Amino acid sequence: MDNHPEAAFELLSQGIGRRDLLKATAAVGAGAVAPAWLLSPGVEDAIAGPHGVERGVELGFDTVGKRPPGRILQPGVGRRAGHYVRSTADTVMWGFLPNAASRPVRTVRSGELVTFDSVSHEGMLEDQGRDPLEYFTEHGVRERDVLRDQRAIAASPIQHDFNTAGPHIVTGPVDVVGAEPGDVLRVDVVGLVPRVPYGVVSSRHGKGALPDEFPQTPPPDPNASPAQPELYHNVSIFTPMRRIAGKNQGVMPGGPHHRVVFPIDPFMGIMGVALPTTEPVNSVPPNAGGGNMDIRHFTVGSTAYFPVWVKGAKFFTGDPHFRQGHGEVALTAWEASLRTTFRLTLLKQGSKQIPGHRESLELPFGETAEYWMPVGLNTDLDEAMKQAVRQAIDFLGGEFGMPRQTAYAYMSAASDFVVSQVVDRVKGVHGLIRKDHFVSTSSAGRPRHRG
Repeated sequence: MDNHPEAAFELLSQGIGRRDLLKATAAVGAGAVAPAWLLSPGVEDAIAGPHGVERGVELGFDTVGKRPPGRILQPGVGRRAGHYVRSTADTVMWGFLPNAASRPVRTVRSGELVTFDSVSHEGMLEDQGRDPLEYFTEHGVRERDVLRDQRAIAASPIQHDFNTAGPHIVTGPVDVVGAEPGDVLRVDVVGLVPRVPYGVVSSRHGKGALPDEFPQTPPPDPNASPAQPELYHNVSIFTPMRRIAGKNQGVMPGGPHHRVVFPIDPFMGIMGVALPTTEPVNSVPPNAGGGNMDIRHFTVGSTAYFPVWVKGAKFFTGDPHFRQGHGEVALTAWEASLRTTFRLTLLKQGSKQIPGHRESLELPFGETAEYWMPVGLNTDLDEAMKQAVRQAIDFLGGEFGMPRQTAYAYMSAASDFVVSQVVDRVKGVHGLIRKDHFVSTSSAGRPRHRG
């Protein structure tokens, strides 16, 4: 295999398994262990800035001698795979998800690639002035390095109620030919490329894991507005991405004598399909069609499965993250715009490719090279946990014929269940069932790992 990132991308675009992951890593650099996000279309645009170290100076904000990585992926700049969907006032919803009545912005066939220019809402919300150009240039970003599509959406006449609507910019929907209720949409995450070398982490009053304790500022003033964003008294921490020791990393102050440095690990917080309703669907709580699940394991090489509820499925995405910790306790994670590529594959009802050999799904389900990930979603965290465990038992029974009591015992002994997030009204739990725990015995009597 040629030692070239394009070869890695081709592997990933076909769906990834453990062996393909190793091959893809080798395609980036023989003997190197590459982070998964590198294995995606446009990677050269994202990490190979044309001006070298001087580019960090040109960007303006403090780089501590380290350059921000890469060029700015403005709309239309850099490589895009498959169908290309830009985020414009005509292709996005602000604070809401597509529903059964939403008109598709694109229609694709099963198995095709779709690339979205996703836009982060951070930097353009009312408590930040609803002007990303002013917000980011005040933090030292050059005017030409603020995304044009983000600026256009913020300046558009799209109505957005900061107090009731969700904050997210959601792009789509994309219809998949032949999708009908009862089917399952398989979504392979093929590419996640940073569009800018900076992002934001925010904490807002009445929200987050500690809503009565943070932010440590006065309550919002009744006169707060985009013209006086400081009166909201919310806290947003501008967080640059810097190239340090050959790696793209986020940097935050860690105290008088320390800074905190953590590697990028991008994923899309919102992926999903439309619910069977014509009523508005707020973008904050996740639901049976996916939406704002905020599961950090949905990085490049992962797969999400969504039950189809309406004709065409109506897939959408948004809420791009550079990184998130399980729980997302402050309210947001490291939010920043990404160019993301998916392969959308339709699995008809009863398909043997549906996880657990089930007729269909009732909730989303995830998969990576290492794990199967049953998902639970509920306003009550205890109930979300129960949902995830039940889905795991159903999966293991259908996939392997594992007795339910044995599956229950196995998960207690050797599987993990983690809190995806606790900040989106509907809380999330997802299981991590290791694939390499499951072995089959060949006719020669040798154990053989499955997955």
